[in-house]
Amino acid sequence: MSEMQTEYPAHRDSRESLTAWREAQPDNAFLDDAHFRRTLEVYRDPQIHDDLDDDLEEFGAEVAGPIDELARQNDRPGNHPELDRWSDFGQRTEQIAHHPSYHEVGRRIYGSGVMAAYRDAPNSVGALSRFYLSSYNGEAGHNCPLACTAGVIRVLQHLAPDRLRDRYLDGFLNPDYDEHLEGAQFMTEIQGGSDVGQNATRARRADDGSWRLWGEKWFCSNVDADVFLMTARFAEDVEGTSGLGLFFVPRRLEDGELNNFRIRRLKDKIGTRAMASAECDFEGAVAYHMGPEEEGFKNMMRHVINTSRLYNAFACLGSARRAYVTAQTYSRFREAFGRPIVQYPLIQETIADVKAEVDAAVSGSMYLAALQDRIDADLATEAGEDFFRMALNLNKVRTAKLSRWAATRGIEVLGGNGAIETFSVLPRLLRDSIVTENWEGTHNTLQMQVMRDIDKYGIHEGFFEILGELVEASAESEGQRAETVRREMRQSKVALQEVASMDEEAATLQMRPLMDRLARLMYASVRLWERSQYPDAPSDVDDASLDHFIGRHIGTRPDPEDRSHRERLALLAGID
Repeated sequence: MSEMQTEYPAHRDSRESLTAWREAQPDNAFLDDAHFRRTLEVYRDPQIHDDLDDDLEEFGAEVAGPIDELARQNDRPGNHPELDRWSDFGQRTEQIAHHPSYHEVGRRIYGSGVMAAYRDAPNSVGALSRFYLSSYNGEAGHNCPLACTAGVIRVLQHLAPDRLRDRYLDGFLNPDYDEHLEGAQFMTEIQGGSDVGQNATRARRADDGSWRLWGEKWFCSNVDADVFLMTARFAEDVEGTSGLGLFFVPRRLEDGELNNFRIRRLKDKIGTRAMASAECDFEGAVAYHMGPEEEGFKNMMRHVINTSRLYNAFACLGSARRAYVTAQTYSRFREAFGRPIVQYPLIQETIADVKAEVDAAVSGSMYLAALQDRIDADLATEAGEDFFRMALNLNKVRTAKLSRWAATRGIEVLGGNGAIETFSVLPRLLRDSIVTENWEGTHNTLQMQVMRDIDKYGIHEGFFEILGELVEASAESEGQRAETVRREMRQSKVALQEVASMDEEAATLQMRPLMDRLARLMYASVRLWERSQYPDAPSDVDDASLDHFIGRHIGTRPDPEDRSHRERLALLAGID
């Protein structure tokens, strides 16, 4: 063997350690996630979720095994979607050409029943539990389409006339990927963005009662969907969002001909590259209005955007969980200065921080999923509905930040290896997180919406009422933890009142940190209440996760010389 081919023992040992790390990855994303499984026990409805654990266990193996490998393959350079506008015989098709791995991922994801769960509507808990696991592999080409499809399903179930519901709904609920239908939502226009009231796409009623749409949409994700939900201006003399309707636009007409739209080009995005986003022109496209015209924007927010914001949160959490798993397992096998890096306190702290944050946000998001089901079933109180309206936006902002932060923290643990696309999933998760952070409302947009809703509707009253009920229900079992959270609740109310007394510009600047503070207060309150609902006593890891979260954000910062604090970090980092 020449000198150039020599592999020194240190090189061989390191490669063997890395191989062992790769082989030590969990083989089931559901069974490996003890906190999610424990949380699910609190929110599942035995009447409709009697086989949910079995379904999630089966899907968890798919997620950690074949879907993981297929998603990696689909995101390699050269395998991304391409615009394929014409058939072999010159017919305009506006199709997207995908690598075979894309379709195989789709077969496995839709086969989990993630959209079929809505046959038991309301069932956000069942659908989003599957979606959380699916997001373990980032967007993977299909998770944005799932969120869009869920919005279409809700519109069909709540707003559509019988003729359209009978024609389309079963296709969207079909778990067979080769037979199912997918949805998309096209709201954004180049001049509008988050300022939806500036949208200019026009709608004109036809003689048969349907509509025709004219205009362009600037950001059309899942552009190869079977149905698009769109906003368009049904009344030019009505300004702002009041003049916008909610339209159901089939890709193909009833005679099989392509509807009147054209794809300009595909977007070259930093992340979510396996899923096709595009710019589109609509040139008299046939459309059907969903619900009363004057309630179009309201229904779009209630059934489409709010659904997507909840899905966006679960997408971020699945990705953040994967970042934790990748970093935690790596730290056990990577050695530096004579010992595994997991034995170093700074590595333990990094991993513990991510673990505690993900656990807290999973609990808060699951609570919102269950509350969405109660609202859909007309079982929520007025305070509960106000809580949902405020908490949904707080949660979307917080989970989006968490996803990006968790990916960068994971990359930090992997060091230089963390920046290599072929070494781990983390670079792809980071790229995807930058996109999901800006979908369904930027931080600034959601911050301003919360401010307006507080000022106009007083939703903060219901928000604090529900939080108070959660903490009081756990006061006996949680003792000092409950008192710490109760004190933070009092202080947060005062902070919100101080912001409300400021002029608008000053209040806007103060609202940004307050949004994160209120989201973390919500997570802590939900975590306390959940623990009082567990069928068994909380585990040592659960105790450590909650205490670490409270210590980071609500209680007294832990003393680094406190031995119990260091033991907590070691436990959360996975050291027995």
